[in-house]
Amino acid sequence: MPINFPEVLDLRSDAVPYSWSDREVMLYALGIGMGSDPLNKAELQFVNEAFATSKPLKVIPTFASVCVWGARPGVIDLNRVMIVDAGREITFHKPIPVMASVTADARVRGAYDKGKEKGAIIQSEIVVRDDDGDEIVTILSSTFARGDGGFGGPSEGMPVPHQVPRRAPDKSVDIPTRPNQALIYRLSGDRNPLHSDPEFARQAGFPRPILHGMCTYGLTCRAVLQTYADYDPSAFRLHRVRFSAPVFPGETVTINLWEDGNSISFEGHVRERQVIVVRNGQTVLG
Repeated sequence: MPINFPEVLDLRSDAVPYSWSDREVMLYALGIGMGSDPLNKAELQFVNEAFATSKPLKVIPTFASVCVWGARPGVIDLNRVMIVDAGREITFHKPIPVMASVTADARVRGAYDKGKEKGAIIQSEIVVRDDDGDEIVTILSSTFARGDGGFGGPSEGMPVPHQVPRRAPDKSVDIPTRPNQALIYRLSGDRNPLHSDPEFARQAGFPRPILHGMCTYGLTCRAVLQTYADYDPSAFRLHRVRFSAPVFPGETVTINLWEDGNSISFEGHVRERQVIVVRNGQTVLG
């Protein structure tokens, strides 16, 4: 059935409770490849709480993308086989705690019709609050529903994407992924079989399971953490990106970065296939 427009814009849910512990924090960090070198002390602080000399566990900023996994404004009747992530933008209002009980408010921000054969973009907003009602993060997610265009909604009005500089990058980081990385990352919440079942992936038009877009999102966060943030998650104020092509587990993602004051622009590509996989990336540090 087509997306019900404009009624879809009225979907929302408020104050839904969620919680997490250090287990979820470390599992997410492992899912995006942190700790692949178990002697790397900088990365070890994101995946290990047991040191001879006490060190606080750190939380990857993009853990926010899974901390209230399942939060949604309501049910939208989409073709599940044809759904992929289109982009994510997270605003950090305060550091993410290692353990927390929180609430999440979710609403549909927009529904954009690219045409019957071109699909649709659904944009949702989730605000995560702590026990005191203070905002921790605001998450804007864009879903590309490849099989759900032609519902009669607007074709324009999407937020303008960030433009990366045209000069040569200031830094470049190669981040390898493991062949089984999607099987680990999915344990943080997204169990879409597109990322684990070869037959389902073929039905969706891919030769094999693809890496979660949000796992690639985490890779871009790692790139900024190790280059411009000195592995300090509290420095992040905003992290956003648009996905342009899938990553296959086992590939190496090269992240090019540009520094302009406290704004770090980035773009990611897979050299083996000569394809750009993330565009319009920006981190704001503070």
